Amino acid sequence: MRALVHRYQGNVFGLCYRMLGRYHDAEDAAQETFVRALRNLAKVDLERDIEPWLLAIAGNCCRTRLMQRSRRPEYLPLVEDVGDASIEEEAGRDLTEEVRLGLGKLRDDHRQAFLLFHEQQLSYIEIADVLNVPMGTVKTWVHRARQTLIEHLQQRGVVEESRNAVRKL
Repeated sequence: MRALVHRYQGNVFGLCYRMLGRYHDAEDAAQETFVRALRNLAKVDLERDIEPWLLAIAGNCCRTRLMQRSRRPEYLPLVEDVGDASIEEEAGRDLTEEVRLGLGKLRDDHRQAFLLFHEQQLSYIEIADVLNVPMGTVKTWVHRARQTLIEHLQQRGVVEESRNAVRKL
């Protein structure tokens, strides 16, 4: 189990963080993913790659947490730490924040498909296997997520309305 966690913890945590947007929630979801995996390790088909199976578990954990979170009020910090950042660093943080906000507006299934494709670099077939949906559905979800994210960034004035914006994402 230690080797499994060591090998896949980065990918699992990365997916959880992108889906949940909070470091501590992502840590908890990643830990829960590996606990569930350990409990069900005997059921794994060793003929297939284990990473899509783990990412499917992580996605399910994250969706559960997102549903629970939507039922609770959100508490915001009273003071935000600004620090001494250069203009370029601040612009990079702003873009990162805008992308994070845009990802937060996506449907859960669209966000998960988008992140599996762009961050985990899984193929459409692998994503279809992870999400247990047809490959055409995955392509549609990734495309719609991309379009929604671009629209968000355009509305916020982060990117210009052009074909170049579509190519960048």
